[in-house]
Amino acid sequence: MDAMTTAIITATELAPELTGPNPPVLLDVRWQLSAAKAAGAPAFDGRAAYAAGHLPGAVFVDLDRELASAPGAHGRHPLPGLAEFGAAMRRAGVSAARPVVVYDGGQGWAAARAWWLLRRTGHPDVRVLDGGLPSWEGELSTEEPAVAEGDFVPEPVGGLLDADGAQDLARTGVLLDARAGERYRGEVEPIDRVGGHIPGAVSAPTTENVGPDGRFLPPEELRDRFKALGVGAETEVGVYCGSGVSGAHEVLALAVAGIPAALYVGSWSEWSADPSRPVAVGADPR
Repeated sequence: MDAMTTAIITATELAPELTGPNPPVLLDVRWQLSAAKAAGAPAFDGRAAYAAGHLPGAVFVDLDRELASAPGAHGRHPLPGLAEFGAAMRRAGVSAARPVVVYDGGQGWAAARAWWLLRRTGHPDVRVLDGGLPSWEGELSTEEPAVAEGDFVPEPVGGLLDADGAQDLARTGVLLDARAGERYRGEVEPIDRVGGHIPGAVSAPTTENVGPDGRFLPPEELRDRFKALGVGAETEVGVYCGSGVSGAHEVLALAVAGIPAALYVGSWSEWSADPSRPVAVGADPR
């Protein structure tokens, strides 16, 4: 199966698959960036949102606990251990021979993180519901399904950058910064130690990969967008963001466009925490 052409699925395409001979495992990964907590606002509760209504048969997956390990020296959302990630996916019913569809509340970042982790650890058939839960016009369920244990055993298969690899790629290929432009330029930094960007990285806000409805732009428009950012047919491409979540969404957008890319998971939260690493500010990549 060509992962580039099967990275996303529409609600219209998903509906008949749910009653087909090999229906996909549905993973609900609703999550929101917790920056609001710094201002005293309550944190978003993805499990509560799931309990209030989800796609029938979907299983809730907690991004902070099951798609990442504890925050630390490697950023706010470091990779989970393979054993822990595999156990979480098997609890959710994920098996190697059964397709998986992941969705979130519409932003797409959390669903893309689950998609990326499953793809880079060897699952052959994972898609993101384009537009997330808001795109679903069918009934929702408040029942938590009883799912059979899956058999998926993750193995690392690449697509990963560390800090040194990201720095090198900024010089030899194209390193895309998926954060908002003002964070890239260093004008504001609401979460991490310092604002700015990795020297040589190109500003490419992930929000510009989708239309007003939150769905991805057509593949040809995405290809044009990335071409304008310096991505050619043979270009090696990497992506980073704040902590490896919105960056996964940019990797997904690149996949929709037919362009493979690696993700720097530690991203700015790891890079900026190390005062020995250089920081660039302003609109110029260098």
